[in-house]
Amino acid sequence: MLFSDVIGQQAVKQHLTDLVANNRLSHALLFLGKEGSGALPLAVAFAQYLVSLPQQVAAEPVADLFGGFTPLPTDNDVPAFIHPNDIAAQPAYTRAAALQHPDLHFSFPVVSKKTGEQPVSNDYIADFRNFFQQFPYGNAYDWLQSINAENKQGNITGRECDEISRKLSLKAYESRYKVLVLWMPEYLGNMGNKLLKLIEEPPPNTIFLLVAENEEQILLTIRSRCQLIKVPALHPQEVADALVQRNQTAPELARQIANICEGNYREALQQIAHAGDDWLALVRDCLNASLRQGPAAEVKWVDEMNKLGREKQKQFLQFFNHLLAQSLRLRVLGEAAVPMADAERELAHRMHKMIGFYQLQAIVEELDKAAYYVERNANSKMLFHALSIKMRHIVHQKQFITAI
Repeated sequence: MLFSDVIGQQAVKQHLTDLVANNRLSHALLFLGKEGSGALPLAVAFAQYLVSLPQQVAAEPVADLFGGFTPLPTDNDVPAFIHPNDIAAQPAYTRAAALQHPDLHFSFPVVSKKTGEQPVSNDYIADFRNFFQQFPYGNAYDWLQSINAENKQGNITGRECDEISRKLSLKAYESRYKVLVLWMPEYLGNMGNKLLKLIEEPPPNTIFLLVAENEEQILLTIRSRCQLIKVPALHPQEVADALVQRNQTAPELARQIANICEGNYREALQQIAHAGDDWLALVRDCLNASLRQGPAAEVKWVDEMNKLGREKQKQFLQFFNHLLAQSLRLRVLGEAAVPMADAERELAHRMHKMIGFYQLQAIVEELDKAAYYVERNANSKMLFHALSIKMRHIVHQKQFITAI
């Protein structure tokens, strides 16, 4: 993967290029970016670039016949700096692109195949290569489901930390650097303390690239030893362009999806995959059941939501939030400033009439909480029934219920 294969992030790409060009590359970088921003593909592309750089031959002086020393000429075939855009021409890049370079190592959350064992990333490396080639913008949930984790919790084990130390103690095989990409250090837990000495004082020419979504869940002792590389959310136009060019999505649909997903390309692909789902009808049913039709309609709507998978439930909540945001924009900015499909505009206007500003804010908070608990496998019937009751209280009784 080249930098050009990574969507957007031009400022970050330039910063990484400058670090190498000016010989200011830290031994440990923490790529911090929310889901769908491209932190993982960006880190992998950078790792592939680093291990594709050829070793530089140093000029070692040798003794001459008269007791003096004559330096050997440097290898003029190895340039001092190779730009990331030109790295594909290097012989090592083919193996790096396939994630099979001997100096490129990976560590990521895994699950036990047998009760009581401590798995390591190498047990799943072939699966990870296939996953990354197909879903470079996937998240940890996508990865764990691809290896049939089901409800098992992913983990980076103490044995994995020992394996990392063993791998990086070896000399670089053919590249200028040995590189470890550690995806989701949030899964390390206290076992991460095993890596502190290695990260602080690594072997020569060893680079750690940590890729995380939540800075607060990483051990402070690890965070403090890394140079932070912030990967911002993508611009909606970048997401729309990527959908059109890479996914052959119709431009109008790509624009609508990009506005909903707010810079999350992974979520945009999920939305495209379920573009046939009628989220508008579900939102309309939710509002009617909660605010007008009563308990029987609520139960029917909750049953419909319960039949959806976790990913679809999250998409529904995200779309609902998007409509509420559009309703607020219509109220503040006016019709001309808010491009929307006719059906969405009609429903946004209806919400504008029945929901005040403070009620809208409270409902958004409840939708965010519901999405949080969906990710943590909450009972969906209880969750969506509680959500409908809270919405009724917020709108009709003007009460902001915050406990879930």
